Amino acid sequence: MVPAMDYRLMADKMTAEQRHKCMSHIRSRDTKPEKTVRRHLFSEGFRYRLNVRYLPGSPDIVLAKYHTVIFVNGCFWHGHKDCRHYVIPKTNTAFWSDKIQRNIRRDSAVCIRLEALGWKVITVWECELEPSRRDDTLSCLVGKIKKNGDDWLKEQDSIRLVRESIRNERMESRRRRMRLQSEIDSLYKIPERIRKASENNTDE
Repeated sequence: MVPAMDYRLMADKMTAEQRHKCMSHIRSRDTKPEKTVRRHLFSEGFRYRLNVRYLPGSPDIVLAKYHTVIFVNGCFWHGHKDCRHYVIPKTNTAFWSDKIQRNIRRDSAVCIRLEALGWKVITVWECELEPSRRDDTLSCLVGKIKKNGDDWLKEQDSIRLVRESIRNERMESRRRRMRLQSEIDSLYKIPERIRKASENNTDE
């Protein structure tokens, strides 16, 4: 669900050209928050891939073993609601507002697509990695990843049991047909062509 428009305006002392140049130099990958998360996960024994392009949104971190993807989002660029970092410049306000709203809609669509593929999606916000909150955020993140891994294994076990049940039912149904056919053959002389036609109709 796309959050309603909710932002503040900040006094902008830069010219339009200066603001554009400043924004264009902000990194979209290998940001400091991303590196912080990656270092912590590696120190905790997690192994992962980065920016996997075949997944929707090319998630920042992909932990296949836990079937979990992580996005480390900048609060401004991704419109973190009620965050002090989500402040729209007064210069070219309509442009920045539209751009961020598009990002919010895209993030929501990407999340839906990933979940439809069975992936667990975690978003870590830039403000959650500030010194006063970093330890709690990273500790909580590790707990979420491990829980996602446990949930994934349980889901796979459940799917496996259902498949085995279906396979067993089919095998039992085949055995019943064979027993019935054997009983019929012992009582009646049925021409081979009729028997084969009957078997084909039963399989269909």
